[in-house]
Amino acid sequence: MTSTADARADERALVIAAQRGNTDAFARLVRAHQRRAYAVCRAIVLTHEDAEDAVQEGFLHAFKALDRFLPDQPFGAWLYRIMANASLDLVRRRKVRDADELPEAVPMPFRDPGESDELRRRLNEALLQLTDRQRSVIVLHDVEGFTHGEIGEMLGIPEGTARSDLHHARAALRRILKDVRSDL
Repeated sequence: MTSTADARADERALVIAAQRGNTDAFARLVRAHQRRAYAVCRAIVLTHEDAEDAVQEGFLHAFKALDRFLPDQPFGAWLYRIMANASLDLVRRRKVRDADELPEAVPMPFRDPGESDELRRRLNEALLQLTDRQRSVIVLHDVEGFTHGEIGEMLGIPEGTARSDLHHARAALRRILKDVRSDL
């Protein structure tokens, strides 16, 4: 089994090779990070199509900016910040957002399928009422499992602000969804 230090050294070698023009090395970096990059983007934009667009834009920007990356820094944090920025740019460009189903990673207790559909619809509507940053923070933390520090790095905000945004986002969702139990 490869240790964390070995994995970082391998990734650092790939970054250096990619910076020297090795496109295969960059392709390996993309493959290693594409799922988490998609998760970051999806958390911000909500729709599958917009997330795919943001991931593509993010990797293109990362490729163009690779010469400015310092190989001693964590590549993932740098890349996920680019992905978050690409997603936020896409959200700003597209004022109209469509709600999409939540990722399968959201655990749901067994319920009547009709009730689950209604809960999902109400949750999607509630998420759309949050600010872009609140929605991003709550999905990145509660669905994708990123830490407050990682979220802060991705969104370019202090860790404490990420914590505060999460607190306020959860409170807003509670207010918006306060009648869900009595309705279903």
